[in-house]
Amino acid sequence: MNEIIISFFIIVGTFFVISGSIGMLRFPDVYSRLHAATKSSTLGVAGILIGAFLYFFLDEGVIAGKLLLGILFLLLTAPVGGHMISRAAYIRGVSVWANHIEKDELHDAILKKIQQKQ
Repeated sequence: MNEIIISFFIIVGTFFVISGSIGMLRFPDVYSRLHAATKSSTLGVAGILIGAFLYFFLDEGVIAGKLLLGILFLLLTAPVGGHMISRAAYIRGVSVWANHIEKDELHDAILKKIQQKQ
């Protein structure tokens, strides 16, 4: 039963990593690609690390704290990094995909911050 649980997490993690890689190749603009890079790869690597943690815990009897810290660090930093990259791309004026539905809620907030700095 342990092998089934461990295999489940590793397979699910691998699925998310592969789907994120395909999304990086297929999505049309930087914002969609960042979504694929951060969300799916974060879930994928976290799933693989959970599978590795469960292997060491259930089969070897060792609590691998480094794996838990790696999962925590990954879940905290990857989405924030993706957000900051997309915000920098937005401020630099990187255009969105041509068929994108135009709804820009960030424009006013960015303008206010720029005007406050000047």
